[in-house]
Amino acid sequence: MSSLFLLLRLAAATAIVLAPGAILARAVGVRSTSAALAWGLGVIFATMGVVFLVHASLTLALVLLLVIALCGVPFALRRPVVPAIPGRPFVWAGGIVLGLLLWHVAGEIGGDGIFHLARVRKLVEFGGLSLSSVNEFADGGLHPGYAFPLWHAFLALIATVSFADPAEVVLHEPTVLAPLAVIVAYEAGYAVFRRVTPAATTAAATVALVAMAPGHGGAYTALALPATASRQILVPAALALALAALRKPSWGLLASAGLASLALAVVHPTYAIFLWIPFGGFLAVRFAWRQGEVRAGALALGALVVPAGFFLVWLVPVVRSTESVSPDAQERVRAFRQYAGQLNGSVDHFSLAPQVFGRSGAVAVAALLLIPLTALASRRRWAAYVVGGSLAIFAITLVPWIFTPFADVVSLSQARRLAGFLPFAFALAGGMGVLAALIGRLAVPLALIAGIVLQWHYPGDFGYTVEQGGPAWATWVAVAGAVVALVRGIARPRAVGTTAALASALILLPTFVAGLADWSPSSERRASPLTPGLVQFLRGTVPAGDVVYSDLESSYRIAASAPVYICNAPPGHVADTKRNRPYVRRAQWRRFNRTGELGIPRRCGAAWLVIDRDRFTTDPSLEVVYRDGRYIAYKGPT
Repeated sequence: MSSLFLLLRLAAATAIVLAPGAILARAVGVRSTSAALAWGLGVIFATMGVVFLVHASLTLALVLLLVIALCGVPFALRRPVVPAIPGRPFVWAGGIVLGLLLWHVAGEIGGDGIFHLARVRKLVEFGGLSLSSVNEFADGGLHPGYAFPLWHAFLALIATVSFADPAEVVLHEPTVLAPLAVIVAYEAGYAVFRRVTPAATTAAATVALVAMAPGHGGAYTALALPATASRQILVPAALALALAALRKPSWGLLASAGLASLALAVVHPTYAIFLWIPFGGFLAVRFAWRQGEVRAGALALGALVVPAGFFLVWLVPVVRSTESVSPDAQERVRAFRQYAGQLNGSVDHFSLAPQVFGRSGAVAVAALLLIPLTALASRRRWAAYVVGGSLAIFAITLVPWIFTPFADVVSLSQARRLAGFLPFAFALAGGMGVLAALIGRLAVPLALIAGIVLQWHYPGDFGYTVEQGGPAWATWVAVAGAVVALVRGIARPRAVGTTAALASALILLPTFVAGLADWSPSSERRASPLTPGLVQFLRGTVPAGDVVYSDLESSYRIAASAPVYICNAPPGHVADTKRNRPYVRRAQWRRFNRTGELGIPRRCGAAWLVIDRDRFTTDPSLEVVYRDGRYIAYKGPT
């Protein structure tokens, strides 16, 4: 019963926080979930800008949201009701079922989730907020990827409205966000195909790729985290709005697309660039095939680029302080070694390994193999997007003299993720339609056989490092097919809707079966080692905003458990900037553990010292203020 009550609170709080955006979207004449999200996050961006400017708390943000909603209601009521795209109720129902399933596999908060939880907690707990309030280090700098904590503010507002602990929001908000992810994928598919069947296939293929193929709920269990939310919610939302504006330009659609792209750039900056690349390729191919839509295409692309571009310009000074951008020789060697399994070439001249494109499993491989069928659909927008988007991404990632400088600009860690922006779902949905038109009902058993065989041979490689990846030959088939389609495109025969729908469902079925068979919490996310007593001490005794010194792993957890600052953290979970100096901090902790030199935590401004007896060998001569079977907390050393 408590779980149901928490779910209802989270759902109601999410609706309340996004309500001003939904009202404004209707006021400008756009009726879609994508537009409501774009305007909702745009309003939060504006209100949080005011909060940071005047150093207020989230209470001011909530007041401003209420005022904006009330001001927008009269304009929304004057607008005639715009018909919604067909099929939405069924997609919503499917998304809700998926969300409820995610509750069961939520498990524990781990990995980057701890980093983001710490930021959300500070926004909820602190007054006098500023951009630097959410930093992990009191003496650190802004994170280049999250310099403006828009998504963290969204989660913090939900926590405040729902009266839930931020940890509950980070852990279980994916159940609420999953229906939004499914519906925006459907809206993007409908904007491309203008038909229900391929749009539904697009949404289903997305779920298969992201949630089912990896097992344990896949990345959908991390929908509350900025990187996953931006990729699975904001990217398709921005794309759906831009494609709708391309088809029928209006200032409401263009403004909505611009806000969606701006929100994407703020939440995860590189993903905005990664959205522009395939969209630009799509427009180029569309013009080459049809010699039309130049003005509409320029307006749509401008809507995606200009607002987000202004934010990226503001972000440049923060990015320049990052070691992984414009790296020196030492940093390039380190990054190359870290991602060596995903790269071909040498440390100074490399490209992405073709195996990376098929690493997401059977659905990704099937999509790659269906790309050549776009040659039979050159009169269709979906084919132009698949060919143009794929060729743009292939050219950047597979050509060393392009990929190497590209990785220097956006960092190698981010550059390798461009492969995930290949239009897999569109390629599968459109390709299955062409296949059904070519071979008729034979496509149905062929799809099922292909789905089983591909799932058997290529279940996916989802580890942090790529061991095998997908088949390289499938990537090269896709490259060759896209090139042929570009120069030899012809009109395709009309697909039979029922046959295409059934074939699409059957090729995805084995991946869904495998994913649901492995539907359990992931063992990769382990429970926090911090004892309940220590957490209670940190929240009840340590004043908010104080600095706590501990080992790397404990510090990382401490910042997520209480609204405090820390002095070090695992370098992999900290922005490697000149002010953060994560490797220097790690070396200093090792020295402190070896020598017990209290000047090290003192220089960091630490007012408290927490010793994990499983990791520390030093025994400082300080006042003990808390002790349990594993942890000892000291007052000092300041």
